[in-house]
Amino acid sequence: MRLDPAEARARFTGSGVLRLATAGADGRPHLVPCTFAVDESGRVVIGIDNKPKSSGNLRRLRNMAENPRVSLLADRYADDWTQLWWARADGTATIERSGEEHAGHWALLRSKYPQYTGQVLDGPVIVVTVESWSGWAFA
Repeated sequence: MRLDPAEARARFTGSGVLRLATAGADGRPHLVPCTFAVDESGRVVIGIDNKPKSSGNLRRLRNMAENPRVSLLADRYADDWTQLWWARADGTATIERSGEEHAGHWALLRSKYPQYTGQVLDGPVIVVTVESWSGWAFA
């Protein structure tokens, strides 16, 4: 069953994790799981936090500099397939590195994820302006 955009957005927003899909100028896809929040303007925000990473020069950020078009996917899998659903947001990404809005987005992420308590959160924030919401559910 296809989800209407409002239902897709509601399910997406309530999810704990998303998958971020980017592609650079070479067109090669890159997919990573991310924590996220949705701000008061309906934009999806993803912080680059202090969890260990292989490099500070992240491919997702390099890809967005070359091609800001992204897809974001949240889903629910269950052995009972009547519970399956997915919701996707397609849009354009920008990267915040400082400023009042940057700090506000980190505060929003900290309020959603208690794991961020006590951490210094000052890394880049990916901000996605969503152009379309879509989704599917078994029932």
